[in-house]
Amino acid sequence: MSELTRHLQSGQHIFVAGSSNEPTTLLQQLAQADLPPQLHFMQFPIGGYNNVDFTKFNDSAELTTFFMTPALREAAPARLHFLPMQMRWVYDYLREQTDVAVLQVALDSNGELRLGPNVDFVGAVLESAKVVLAELNHAVVAPAGSSRIERSRIDVLVESERPLVEMPAPSIDNAAQQIGAHVASLIRDGDCLQTGIGAIPAAILMQLGERNDLGMHGGLIDDGGMALIQAGNINGSRKAIDCGQHITGMALGSAALLDWLAHTPEVVLRGADHTHEVDAIRQLDNFVSINSAVEIDLYGQINAEFAGGRQISGTGGSVDFMRAAKASKGGRSIVAMNATARGGSVSRIVQKVELVTALRTDVDIVVTEYGVADIKHLPNQARAEALIDIAAPEFREELRVGLKGI
Repeated sequence: MSELTRHLQSGQHIFVAGSSNEPTTLLQQLAQADLPPQLHFMQFPIGGYNNVDFTKFNDSAELTTFFMTPALREAAPARLHFLPMQMRWVYDYLREQTDVAVLQVALDSNGELRLGPNVDFVGAVLESAKVVLAELNHAVVAPAGSSRIERSRIDVLVESERPLVEMPAPSIDNAAQQIGAHVASLIRDGDCLQTGIGAIPAAILMQLGERNDLGMHGGLIDDGGMALIQAGNINGSRKAIDCGQHITGMALGSAALLDWLAHTPEVVLRGADHTHEVDAIRQLDNFVSINSAVEIDLYGQINAEFAGGRQISGTGGSVDFMRAAKASKGGRSIVAMNATARGGSVSRIVQKVELVTALRTDVDIVVTEYGVADIKHLPNQARAEALIDIAAPEFREELRVGLKGI
């Protein structure tokens, strides 16, 4: 334990890898250690994967988070800092702020040391961190397309043998299936795709079996993306950059996905300075970003992170991808979402969103189970009418009252 703590000093900013690459065993040891005061942890967590409340490490530990999760609702409010920042700019922020990097690494099938299945910000923190603490997890075979790391760069290496948390397969209901069909109808051969996680993205990917020569460039790969690569629908052959490669920042899914990645070097894990960088994506023709939302208003403004008066997630990378899609020749930004929430009692198409994540100028196409609204070139009144047409029928009349002020 002293080997870990002797590298920590009061006032340090400590980046902790998140999502599927959180070094859980190492964090358990830190949680039990006598840590210096005024340590400031930083993490981009994902609910279901990352459940550590760093404010409990001692009475002065603080956490800056870029994404809210259920585990953080019990954090000490005065020492929990939510920082709204798009993923591309989180990368640059961490490059300037990190004193200590806390990572998970693994050996690949050839015995070389690599990062695990998430590299989104690691390149940034390794530029500035003077100290690197790492967990070598022998239960994981590193993805063949993940970044190598030299053993000499690591100051303390803690070994473990711990299976990674798997993301359960989403339950796809009729609404998700209908949304997936609508979005799939908008995808053309040769498009380069970015999608998120959940039932709707899974339903979309499941319905692309008739498309050819698709590309992948985004923040994550899941089992749906793996299936399309294995079937040959995604082959990256038309990409002007990273041709034949499938670019992602992290892997979230089953043990089968991780096993497959260990022997699939064509899936290349890159940092957010590439996956979310507009100057890279503008070189990819027909880039299609597909993201979701909490709600959208009649102006086309998107709220993707706030509900019931509180932060429930984060700004994430959706706006990075929406704006990059506009820079791509033939690119489109799609928001795919259920028309209602809370068992159908609340419309997700509203008069005015609670908080704006994406501007009305960021979104091209909105899809619900009731249809497709292409609002890219529509003036205010027409876009409001188009959005009302894809709202749940029982809310349309109420929404039309709002047209008077538009």
